[in-house]
Amino acid sequence: MKRKGWIVLAVVVVVVVGVYSWMKGSYNEMVRLNEEVLAQSSQIENQYQRRADLIPNLVSTVKGYAEHEKSTLDQVTEARAQASQTRIDINDAEALAKFDRAQGELSSALSRLMAISESYPDLKANQNFRDLQTQLEGTENRISVERRKFNETARQFNTYIKMFPRNILSNLYGFEPVNYFEAQQGAETAPKVEF
Repeated sequence: MKRKGWIVLAVVVVVVVGVYSWMKGSYNEMVRLNEEVLAQSSQIENQYQRRADLIPNLVSTVKGYAEHEKSTLDQVTEARAQASQTRIDINDAEALAKFDRAQGELSSALSRLMAISESYPDLKANQNFRDLQTQLEGTENRISVERRKFNETARQFNTYIKMFPRNILSNLYGFEPVNYFEAQQGAETAPKVEF
């Protein structure tokens, strides 16, 4: 009888240690994946901030050549201010959409600003303008890459926490799926630029 008791105790200990190890490993993986998502969202903000930092130089360069395009310059400045005031909140779909709209409005205003350069050959020839335009194009590419990386990281995290039986643990520990960056409505059509 004593031997049977030890066997039962050993089985219980093995099961308890196994469950503890699984829970610990699952929790730690959720934390790791969540941190990756947060780090990736910071990378997106970094690139948007880089773009926002380039805009004042671009606007002042264009100002010297296109003084009567004041409304476009004002729109860019206003869109930059609005975009700078919004923050990414990956856990709030409405806040994420607001952030995305503000950045989209800034992109649209920048597109109009770049279109102005077609009317001013001296501006197009200006080295500062060309350098800023190149930096801005590079930043837009980086933003696109970082958004894609974010969505991939978010997908990995969301998949991990939604799979059974980890979904029970994720609910227990308060891990919630994060929202994705999505293309803005109407992004499939090119913006119409008129003068």
